[in-house]
Amino acid sequence: MANNVTIFKPYSFKLGQKIYIADGPRRGDWEVVDVNKRKIRLRCPFSFKEFEWDRFCYFAEELPDAEWPHEK
Repeated sequence: MANNVTIFKPYSFKLGQKIYIADGPRRGDWEVVDVNKRKIRLRCPFSFKEFEWDRFCYFAEELPDAEWPHEK
């Protein structure tokens, strides 16, 4: 049976990357200053303050007519 399925994958950040978070409590412009599998450190381009958080950004894609649930 075919369904519309939304796919979420952790986003692969790169050092020095300029990003804009469109919504939520971290909304705004940031620069990626450190990243590993569990954490990301971002710098505000205005105050130059740095914040480290658990990774939270995901790339989403919607697949029409996809199989769901996935077979194991």
